[in-house]
Amino acid sequence: MSMIKGANTPVPAPRVRVELARRAGPAVPDTDFSALLLDATTGRVRSDRDFVFYNQPAHDSGAVRHEGRRTGPGDTIDTVAVDLDRVEPGIGRIVLAASADGGPFGRVPGLSVRVLDAGTGAEIARYDTTDATVETALVLGELYRRQGAWKFRAVGQGYSSGLEGLATDFGITVDTPAAAPAPAPAPAAPPAPVPPSARSAAGSASASGPPSTNAPVRLTKVTLTKESPTVSLTKQGGTSGALRVNLSWQVRKQFKGWGAKLGRAIALHGDLDLDLCALYELSDGSKGVVQALGNAFGSLHRPPFIHLDGDDRTGGTTGENLTVNLDHRQHFRRIVIFVTIYEGARSFADLDATVTLTPQHGAPIEFTLGECTVPSTVCALALITNTGSELVVKREAEFLVPQRGVSPQRTIDQAYGWGMNWTPGRK
Repeated sequence: MSMIKGANTPVPAPRVRVELARRAGPAVPDTDFSALLLDATTGRVRSDRDFVFYNQPAHDSGAVRHEGRRTGPGDTIDTVAVDLDRVEPGIGRIVLAASADGGPFGRVPGLSVRVLDAGTGAEIARYDTTDATVETALVLGELYRRQGAWKFRAVGQGYSSGLEGLATDFGITVDTPAAAPAPAPAPAAPPAPVPPSARSAAGSASASGPPSTNAPVRLTKVTLTKESPTVSLTKQGGTSGALRVNLSWQVRKQFKGWGAKLGRAIALHGDLDLDLCALYELSDGSKGVVQALGNAFGSLHRPPFIHLDGDDRTGGTTGENLTVNLDHRQHFRRIVIFVTIYEGARSFADLDATVTLTPQHGAPIEFTLGECTVPSTVCALALITNTGSELVVKREAEFLVPQRGVSPQRTIDQAYGWGMNWTPGRK
């Protein structure tokens, strides 16, 4: 159902997916999708936790979740999932907003927002924005309660002050970037090993404890591209605490013709299981791998100071997470973060994946893998290198094709010259 600005329509589905779409192009500004949960009485957020966006992807209630980005031929789509049955009673509206980075929305073609039934995929509402000019943030629409039911309204309200202006207008406290802190001194001696009973708990938290829920919201981020693939963690202030690496993915759902559908059915079968992994080399020359295969989940507070949180088979929610303890950065020489297809697909060709590296200090770093055009079952995601004076992150996004009889892990090893001996393993 195509809508005009100001129109509204009922939302009969209990769970919806809201998609922000735009046409891609070399001079098109990057766009981001966000949601704000507003108090029914004040029309503002109750706290900064009511802001769901790329740096804070899930609401505490579980009702609203930022599901990341997928790319297709000529299109880029960001998705926010909303479970309307789980929205807290005090919330009256969910504002759906977009922000532009690198230019105004007047330079973003094909901008639209769609509300889809999450169960059936049927389109409930669609609003195409055609009159944007100098705005760098837009409220595209809102989900709101009316007499016990939910409705969607097309809004089209613009801001020239970007995401920060939009967020503060609804009561968000925005963190103002400060100068990068000096690197923390190296510890005099390594800490005592964590007892086995405490390792799982230690691996699920940041190296220096979870961030305060009362801290101001940080809007800054770094997007790595093929043209600008590297960033210095040191210059960003990310030299201590936990570096969380997240991989999220979605299966492309746009297929045309019976041949494409058949190809997808052949390529994708059963539950899709991608494994986030890391090859590491430490300053003492020791090498190894962190991965779910063989239960080699690593450790956060003893060598290799890298821990894999678990094995996710959905990708669309939290995905897979790997944590690097930067308090022990002096022990790292290089780390290759990669992903393998364990089962459920024959290649990455029909998958959209996003990688996000979130340091405890400094701006988050994100990038997409792009389209896979080869029969690849292993992809090098990022290379973290300790140059002696800096920690540098480099976007790899390199799809590799293992030779017959060669495992994905050995393929990565050979590509990056690790020189390890490999034996078969299983989960």
